[in-house]
Amino acid sequence: LQVLHLLGPKTEADLEKKPKAAKARPAPAEKQKAAVVENGEVGTETRSLLEQLRGEALKFHKPGENYKTEGYVVTPNTMALLKQHLAITGGQVRTRFPPEPNGILHIGHAKAINFNFGYAKANGGVCFLRYDDTNPEKEEEKYFTAIRESYQPYAVTHASDYFDQLYTWALELIRRGQAYVCHQKVEEIKGHNPPPSPWRDRPVEESLLLFEDMRKGKFGEGEATLRMKLVMEDGKMDPVAYRVKFTPHHRTGDKWCIYPTYDYTHCLCDSIEHITHSLCTKEFQARRSSYFWLCNALDVYCPVQWEYGRLNLLYTVVSKRKIIRLVETGAVRDWDDPRLFTLTALRRRGFPPEAINAALQVGVTVAQATMEPHLLEACAREVLNEQAPRAMAVLEPLKVTITNFPAPKALEVLVPNFPADESRGFHKVPFQSTVYIEETDFREEVDKGYKRLAPGQPVGLRHAGYVIAVQNVIKDASGRVIELEVTCTKSDVAEKPKAFIHWVSEPLVCEVRLYERLFLHKNPEDPSEVPGGFLSDLNPVS
Repeated sequence: LQVLHLLGPKTEADLEKKPKAAKARPAPAEKQKAAVVENGEVGTETRSLLEQLRGEALKFHKPGENYKTEGYVVTPNTMALLKQHLAITGGQVRTRFPPEPNGILHIGHAKAINFNFGYAKANGGVCFLRYDDTNPEKEEEKYFTAIRESYQPYAVTHASDYFDQLYTWALELIRRGQAYVCHQKVEEIKGHNPPPSPWRDRPVEESLLLFEDMRKGKFGEGEATLRMKLVMEDGKMDPVAYRVKFTPHHRTGDKWCIYPTYDYTHCLCDSIEHITHSLCTKEFQARRSSYFWLCNALDVYCPVQWEYGRLNLLYTVVSKRKIIRLVETGAVRDWDDPRLFTLTALRRRGFPPEAINAALQVGVTVAQATMEPHLLEACAREVLNEQAPRAMAVLEPLKVTITNFPAPKALEVLVPNFPADESRGFHKVPFQSTVYIEETDFREEVDKGYKRLAPGQPVGLRHAGYVIAVQNVIKDASGRVIELEVTCTKSDVAEKPKAFIHWVSEPLVCEVRLYERLFLHKNPEDPSEVPGGFLSDLNPVS
């Protein structure tokens, strides 16, 4: 009714036939294969990247014009710092992909890789892979390796590369009265309305001495933190910059027992690497003010943080914490279990990178995007249709004996590698008196619409050049069909059959693993859909 009220009553104009719009004619192939951007010519791959970098990406500033960004804080030193930045980068676009090495990358990360790498490439720039290795408790070598294998960056860096510089800046922040050592417990400062720290106004010299004591290991874990003096967008006050952790680091060993937090490290590492566009998912929007504040508090080059909507996939979970639960409970074997949507799992299932990239071409906006698994599967089929040479396989074999086979030994049949394009070559397969077809390609009783093999209903053997007709059905003691005896006729003299089926002869035995969705519901993490939690939603026959 609301729609009816909005549209109003039908009029004569609604009944008039509308002229058909002329279909847009596709551009010639030669023109489609080239696109030109400001930094020079790019190929079809970059063209597709340009096509997906719509939405928010159209608002991005040019290198050196950070100050034109809404919300960017301009200080008396901003223009001089931007001038130095341009002298170092030569006006080059620089992005970075900064994963934590505490888990395997999943398809949501693939979107981040596509966006960061794609935006840089489309503008003649570069993309860094920077490990955010500031939490040594959860980091493992296998995660570093798996992340490194996922794509080819311009350079590989680590937040730990800059630990000395970050520590020096922390001292400077204290000297400027912008940070202090605090002794509130983690539980006390959680939430949106924690009590203010009674140590916020402690003298600078005292904080410097206490921070040095933190570095020397004189405080236990949780006994002291270094906090920055600012209020974030979500009302969170004075985020933590450093905390004590007596855990050896993967790269620096036991040199440090204090480690910087994401809120402190993120923007300063971007500044050190002269990143022009710090691209983050929407949940980091609440940290934008701290990003700008910290760079300006230290008078260092301040990049621009941009946020975009994250990608959610239905019928799965991608949270590292929840995947770890799945592994620990034995629901999946490891991070590369083919039922997961980590990049290693997709690689193991045979998804080509091009298929993942194609599925992610959903544009970049501030809105959250949701993807059905079948979209990814459709992209994989499209890519494999062009890339994968064909082979015939029978998963549930039924033996077929050709009683009038025309040769005393096996014949060789030429099969096109790509049926839609025979110019791409052929391969030979043996064809002899015994072949195997799918059990489902034979029925004793024919239903309406059924076109495959049945008594009185011949079929063609694909690529063999023969049509077979059932003469005898052989069953075991339980009445199950175990073999067919058939006769064959050359296709050029036989009546054209209703269908052609695939087959194998002299086959190799193989193991085929068929997987279903890991979860039963679209949103296994949604309490309204799955009140018992995601572990209760596991598909028992996945």
